[in-house]
This record gives sequence, C-alpha cells and structure tokens, in this order.
Amino acid sequence: MNKEAKAMKIGFIGLGNMGAPMAANLVAAGHSVAGFDTAAPAPEGVIMAASAVEAAHTAEVVITMLPNGTILKAVAAELIPAMTKGAVLLDCSTVDVASAREVAAMAEAAGLGALDAPVSGGVGGAAAGTLTFMVGGSDAAFAIARPLFDVMGQKAVHCGPSGNGQAAKICNNMILGVTMIATCEAFALADKLGLDRQAMFDVVSTSSGQSWSMNTYCPAPGVGPKSPADNGYKPGFAADLMLKDLRLSQAAAEGADADTPMGALAAELYARFVEDEDGRGRDFSAMLPRFEARGRS
Repeated sequence: MNKEAKAMKIGFIGLGNMGAPMAANLVAAGHSVAGFDTAAPAPEGVIMAASAVEAAHTAEVVITMLPNGTILKAVAAELIPAMTKGAVLLDCSTVDVASAREVAAMAEAAGLGALDAPVSGGVGGAAAGTLTFMVGGSDAAFAIARPLFDVMGQKAVHCGPSGNGQAAKICNNMILGVTMIATCEAFALADKLGLDRQAMFDVVSTSSGQSWSMNTYCPAPGVGPKSPADNGYKPGFAADLMLKDLRLSQAAAEGADADTPMGALAAELYARFVEDEDGRGRDFSAMLPRFEARGRS
C-alpha cells in the first residue's frame, strides 16, 4: 500500500465475477474487507459476513456490485440505516440513471456520501486492477473513495453529480454496441467482396474507420491484437451484458426525450442475437459470424 494511503474498513456486497477480484485487490493492498454474497464463495482474505447489513456495519466505505437497479434499491434500503454517518455508499453496478439517483438521495438524507461508479474493463480488468470508473456524486465522497479507485483501477473520472457515472457508462456502451455491429457488418461485406480480412484491418485500423472495436477488440479471428474472437468468442464482454446496457441507454433516452435511432437499432439487433439466435453466453463481438452466415434480407 502507498505509504500516504491509510488502511480502510470496507464492506463489499456482491462478490461475483467482477466483485470478487475487486475485493481481493483491496485486501492485497492492505484494506480490511468484510464481504457478503448470497451465493458466491469468499475471495481470499475477505471476511465473509452473515448478512449485507453486518458487512456494512462500521465500514468507512460500502461497495456494492449488483445485477440491476431493483436489487440495488432493495439492498440500499437495508444498508443505509446500518451505516455509520459520514461513510460512503459506493455503487459499482451498472444500473439505470433513475435508480442511481434515488439511492444517492436516500443515502444523503441519512448523512452518508453516495457515489455511482460503474466500471469498464470487464473481468480481466477487475482481476488486473485496471478498470476505468465513471463516477457520479459529490467531491467530498469522491475524495474519500479515491484511494480505493486507485487500487481497483487505472482511471477514475468524476463525471459530476449523482447519476452521471451511469449516464457516462451507458452513453459509452451505446457507442460501443453500435460500432461493433458496424465493424462486424463491414467484415462480412468485405468477405463477400473478396477483400482479405488482414488487408481490411490494415486499411481501416489506420484510416477514418478506425475504432476501439476494430483496433483493440477486432471481431475477426487471427486479425489484430488477441481478442475473444481468437478464443471461440468466449466472452470478455458477453452479448447478454451489451444487451442490458443498450436497453438501459434506450430507457434513459426515452426519459430524456433524446433521439437515438442507432442505439435503438443496436438494442434490437442484440436482443435478436441473444434471445432468438445463438448469442447468449457468447462475446458481443460474435456478431461477426452471425453476419457472415446471413444474406441481405
């Protein structure tokens, strides 16, 4: 641990694929972590509590990593009365903006700090401590949690007041969903036009069509840096999770009266891929073999 950083007492609720390595990194950095999960086993060094309330009791920061806004609100309603005044409720789940703001208002009314801090970087980033956090909430709460972000990730961007972390996450992932579909469509078209995939990559990755989907996470096996395409499309970021985020983006767009036709179409395509085709449990870049197998309809 950095000599200037003090060991903190942390509660961690939700120790699944993302939460477990994040909690383990906090323990490895010298923090005391009490954890709770309804099903997942204890990460090494985490003291498992009998309940979420017990894990949160006397903690300086309580971190939650939960599946959706409904569960977050239910858990927060239990945690908030048990937390010490002045402590920070740090939610790292990806949920709807309205739920994030509702939980923050509950926490602040009880004399707590509140941050919504969804992450980017996937399970690999959680294990390596290289996540990016998009953070909404007060300056004071952000300052308290900052040393923990430095342990669990490589970057934390304070995006403004409560809910803005979730807003940044869903806007980012709407772009990602749209650009991955466009990248996969373009490779499938290149195949049908007789253009070699490596030549396609060499041109696009250094031209105006470049994107993270092409340059860093190329959906074509054997082309560009190693990606899930080179591992049978086993998920780095599952198509199911992309669908969740795209639906969150469209719910937010509806609430804000924002016109997002490409985001809406991406959500429809991923819904078809995950719910009606073979996309469930595959990486979101597995859209490429989907388009390869299809003709123009």
